[in-house]
Amino acid sequence: MSADLDLEAYLRRIGFSGEARPDVATLRALHQAHASTIPFENLDVQMGLPIRLDLASLQAKLVQRRRGGYCFEQNSLFLAVLRRVGFAVIPCEARVRRGATTLLPRTHMLLIVQAGGGRWLCDVGFGGDGPLLPVPLDGQAHAQFLSTFRVVEEADGERLNVLQSFQNGAWVDLYAFRPEERFPVDYEMANHYTSTHPESRFVKTLTAQLVGPDVRRILRNRAYAEIRGSEVSGRELAPEEVIPVLRETFGLDVPEGARFRAFED
Repeated sequence: MSADLDLEAYLRRIGFSGEARPDVATLRALHQAHASTIPFENLDVQMGLPIRLDLASLQAKLVQRRRGGYCFEQNSLFLAVLRRVGFAVIPCEARVRRGATTLLPRTHMLLIVQAGGGRWLCDVGFGGDGPLLPVPLDGQAHAQFLSTFRVVEEADGERLNVLQSFQNGAWVDLYAFRPEERFPVDYEMANHYTSTHPESRFVKTLTAQLVGPDVRRILRNRAYAEIRGSEVSGRELAPEEVIPVLRETFGLDVPEGARFRAFED
């Protein structure tokens, strides 16, 4: 997958300077630069366009056209980058728990990276709720600017790990996964569901999200919010404000007059 990667173009896209080495410092720097530069978004799903996971398509969209994407796109590209740099990485699947009231299918992609003598959860594709930096798989709480994360094991006897964030005085499950390698065919199946099934949240809801050290910006349909630790501010956008916010706040090149499934009667 890394043979066709244009690493220099990717590094320019995320604003990374310096030498990329397979060490913890580089892993942290790449993760933060990617997560805070390339928005999480599902505009193509909303516009009825296919989501392609081959590396050429990912580079054309996320790097050259300076668009964003959702987990399969973001973490597939990041996987290729990390392997090119020299990291040992395996991609994994997760069941999202954040906001869920029932058991959901495995429709999230994350990465487990070996670096500095330990294992790290890397995820540049979980949007506004996700980590800005890698999270060690050590069960301990790790502060990241205004947020705190940890990866814990559940006592089910099957090595089930859970990524949690500390919110309003309590640990909240974001998603559950097993640290076992999955393959492109697994993500093609999940990607087909998330991008086409009428009950998929990505088909039903327009979203754009971008994390930063000081603020997490989240748009869901017309609800726009800025989260600074425990402080949340936001408002409902007028219909004519949606495209300007996507362009100006999230830096996305949205076609004039774009129509989104979530707003169709």
